Amino acid sequence: MKRCPTCNRTFDDEWLSFCTEDGTTLVETQSGQLPSEPPPTVWIPPAMDTDPVGGQKPFDLPGSYNPPQPVAPAWQPPPPPPVQVPRGQKQGLAVASLVLGIFSVTIGWCCSIGLLSAPIGIVLGIVSLVQIKNDPTNNTGKPLSIIGIVLSGVYIVFWILLFMLYGFALFMGSLNH
Repeated sequence: MKRCPTCNRTFDDEWLSFCTEDGTTLVETQSGQLPSEPPPTVWIPPAMDTDPVGGQKPFDLPGSYNPPQPVAPAWQPPPPPPVQVPRGQKQGLAVASLVLGIFSVTIGWCCSIGLLSAPIGIVLGIVSLVQIKNDPTNNTGKPLSIIGIVLSGVYIVFWILLFMLYGFALFMGSLNH
């Protein structure tokens, strides 16, 4: 048999180790034997005075009503996380280099306007590659830059070969006369 030293309850179950009323550890006692010590005295302090006026009844005068002040809630939800606006990947120069390279190779033959657009495409492509190398997280479009430089370069190389061939033909024609 086991007994609770706090509430002095007895329990017959051997598997119990704690009192079911107050959770105190049970002590072993002999069956039929009275506890050797009296139950402890529990002292409960008196309740606090909750009367805000101190026991006096307030007068009910007109205009003397003071409404209770609103109390801030104890818990407030946390503020929402800051919204991260995705920064646009800058690839404008790379796209411009690609467009000028394609323009030079296709439409640039008309009136030789590609002789103006091809060098601009090469310069924009190089500037774009430098920006990509310095800040790869914000600048993208490396393949576009490279293709734009190559196409513009192919156009310029073709014109250089054409001028050399024409100059060679003029030189050879002048030798026959």
